[in-house]
Amino acid sequence: MRTILTLIQKEFIQIFRNKTMLPIIFVVPIVQLLVLVYAANLEMKSIDIYVVDYDISPVSSQLTGKFKGSPFFDVSSSLSLKDAEDKMKEGKADVILNIPVNFEKNLIKENHAEIQLLFNAINGTTSSISNAYCQMIILDFNQDIIIYSGNIYPELTELEIINIENSYWYNPELDYKIYMSSGILVILVTIVSMFLSGMNLVREKEIGTIEQINVSPIKKYHFIIGKLIPFLIIALFELAFGLIIAKLMFNLPMLGSLWLLFGTATVFLITTLGLGLFMSTLAETQQQVMFMSYFFMLVFLLMSGIFTPTESMPDWAQKINYINPIAWFMKIIRMILLKGSGFSDIKTEFFALVGYGITIISLAVWRYRKTA
Repeated sequence: MRTILTLIQKEFIQIFRNKTMLPIIFVVPIVQLLVLVYAANLEMKSIDIYVVDYDISPVSSQLTGKFKGSPFFDVSSSLSLKDAEDKMKEGKADVILNIPVNFEKNLIKENHAEIQLLFNAINGTTSSISNAYCQMIILDFNQDIIIYSGNIYPELTELEIINIENSYWYNPELDYKIYMSSGILVILVTIVSMFLSGMNLVREKEIGTIEQINVSPIKKYHFIIGKLIPFLIIALFELAFGLIIAKLMFNLPMLGSLWLLFGTATVFLITTLGLGLFMSTLAETQQQVMFMSYFFMLVFLLMSGIFTPTESMPDWAQKINYINPIAWFMKIIRMILLKGSGFSDIKTEFFALVGYGITIISLAVWRYRKTA
């Protein structure tokens, strides 16, 4: 035990003497939390829509007014469809609303009218979200017309009106910052654990201090534990600090047990620390570790569900995700913080991380060669 405590003390001294590592530990995570929560946002605002109104009637003006009253659209008028299409080709229009002649007449007399929506679908995500916004506005307009026309045009009174009331659980205001801030917290602790732990061991090789440790009577598990615990403590501190900032800046709800959160975070961090140490046993330079860490982190993060649910991925991708520890913890932290889930709700993810952690730590200890 005394040997392990001495190694931990040595690691902390070495970490705080490293001027390159300190900004990564304390500055980069906070900047990421404050910037990415606002920047990495799938909410669409200021969508440029050009309205081509060939009908020029009170009803078509009412439809245009619906779009003008929406906070998501910047509405401009165009005299012709060709002019609006030219704007889209120039990148100045995201959506074109084409209202044909006799729109009001067909709607009132035949209870049916058509309009055309054209989307710039270079970015499929942007166009699909814009389409969803447009559909909601048109549906709302349609309901208003039915209600209003029941008094003005008796022939429309036979149409049934369906009132829909929406109730959003866990995020009633649909604030995307709450969803993103919980995900960014996972990135913070992952960087500290997997990236820095791997670089630290390889740095020992580069400066030659690893040889002094190898010829000492320190056992391999002493060395691995001494490498793990300092970064585990630092990562848990980063998580606590990030939670405080997220609460103060974004009003992140914390509905579940923080003890459960930090307990599962400890298991996750042991897993990612083991992964970083394992990669460091395969590398000889810090640049090699950086490339390997970057590759795995990029793949794991994009498949972790930080932006969209993993359930929307293809079946083969969901199966590959079983070996992605970030995906497991991403689900755990959102369930605990946003839904108030207990251990029984996350036990599958928890035991998956336990199995992953035992496996990767065993590989790191086995791969590390303590030779003089």
